[in-house]
Amino acid sequence: MSVRKRTWTSKGVEKTAWVVDYIDSQDRRRLKTFKLKKDADQFAATATIEVREGVHVADAASATVLQAGRLWIAAKDRAGRERSTIDQYRQHLELHIAPFIGTTRLNALTLPALRQFEERLLDEGRSPAMVRKVVVSLGSLIADAQERGLVARNVVREMRGRRGSSDRRAEKRAKGRLRVGVDIPAPGEVKAIVGALRGRWRPVLLTAIFTGLRASELRGLRWADVDLDRKVLHVRQRADRFNDIGQPKSEAGEREVPLPPIVVNTLREWRLICPRRDTGRKDGQGEPIKELDLVFPNGRGKVESLANMINRGLLPVQVRAGVTVETGGIDPEGQPILAARYTGMHALRHFYASWCINRPQDGGLGLPPKVVQERLGHATINLTMDTYSHLFPRGEDQDELAAAEGRLLS
Repeated sequence: MSVRKRTWTSKGVEKTAWVVDYIDSQDRRRLKTFKLKKDADQFAATATIEVREGVHVADAASATVLQAGRLWIAAKDRAGRERSTIDQYRQHLELHIAPFIGTTRLNALTLPALRQFEERLLDEGRSPAMVRKVVVSLGSLIADAQERGLVARNVVREMRGRRGSSDRRAEKRAKGRLRVGVDIPAPGEVKAIVGALRGRWRPVLLTAIFTGLRASELRGLRWADVDLDRKVLHVRQRADRFNDIGQPKSEAGEREVPLPPIVVNTLREWRLICPRRDTGRKDGQGEPIKELDLVFPNGRGKVESLANMINRGLLPVQVRAGVTVETGGIDPEGQPILAARYTGMHALRHFYASWCINRPQDGGLGLPPKVVQERLGHATINLTMDTYSHLFPRGEDQDELAAAEGRLLS
């Protein structure tokens, strides 16, 4: 490894540069030129360590971010990731990464360059949440490139290490706590919704309210995984937004959930009229043979779309139940136009979590945090507590304090 000064004349003007001359990890001679000696010395010091550790990648052997991104997505596809996940990765790469740093070589990505990339995304109108997701994808992309020997450093991991927990705290503050009546349906609202349920949406929405299953888990639930005699269901698969059936989100997602009587009785009735799946076979009379498969299918016995579940089930029942907000519009009769208060199925999952947590005297189950985690299928107790810790009783009820005081001092 040597650093030497190079002088030459161009169009009668003498010019100077500093050249780092070294042998890389593959025993190939490399030359890298710098305008300033301090930059050449800094590169030489870093390259010496990287060559010795066998991780150095010369600029000529590196790849652009876009090239590495395509390799990364292909690897995820070969690994069998769900189509919805691959589609999200592809959107991050093509819509948010490539337009800004797609032609940049991985070796040229530095902490200042990454910071500038984040700021450009924000300036171009991306939300802070989207920027965080894109940067996570970029870190995964670079990690894949490291394994391929295309880059030595992962600047995303370095940046996250520098920032530590401050980013996580800021993210929590930005999200804020889930609020009853805003993010979580109140018990009175759920009672009104249950009273307004009817038709084919009654079974699925009741199950969502009293089991806390994710929408993807409801759409992928099979009759083979529902035991009405034991009053439990098992989550063993899910349907993604492309209606493809796959494994639960995590190992903890595969779980057993008890069923209350209202759900058991409703599912017994629904099973008698539930649409059946065409097996592709015919009986002796030439009629198609159909069988029960999914618990909440569409009319042809196939996976129900999430859009139908929300737009034809969740939203209309809230309007009927009076669980609404004003849109600001006025109808032809001069009355305010109302819309459903909760726009996603996850609101029912939030209610189930709160129902599990609330004390029995408040109409809840009063379950401990670990059991709530298992019921919801969260991968870690941290996820459960980060989301719902403010809902757990604080042990500060005045009647309970007075009773405890009396027992202590009596």
